[in-house]
Amino acid sequence: MSDETKVILYVEDNPENRLLVRRILQAEGYQVVEAEHAHQALEIIESLHPDLVLMDINMPDMDGFTLTAKFKQIPHLRDVPIVALTANVMRGDKERTLNAGCDGYIQKPIDVDALPAQLAAYLKHNEQ
Repeated sequence: MSDETKVILYVEDNPENRLLVRRILQAEGYQVVEAEHAHQALEIIESLHPDLVLMDINMPDMDGFTLTAKFKQIPHLRDVPIVALTANVMRGDKERTLNAGCDGYIQKPIDVDALPAQLAAYLKHNEQ
């Protein structure tokens, strides 16, 4: 990872999940910008150029599949990795998530020890 602070947009409606992930990522030196729902994320993304987006799939106002498709249509987000962070762990959910445009898939409950390395791998791959 380069010396500049990486910015991660985390779209998640559950406050406890946001708190946990924010603490993990900030401890690793990331700047975390949070959106509580999809419409807020769409407002934030107008002025934010994140290095990575963490996307909850199950949200009340718009699901993460739809929001991912909208994000992929925004020019400055086309090459930004979008990683689903989801409780959808049934057979076929990972494939459906990747087919919807997400670049990665991490299931909940998250492994707090593995999450930083997982995200670093997506960021490193995107820098190449």
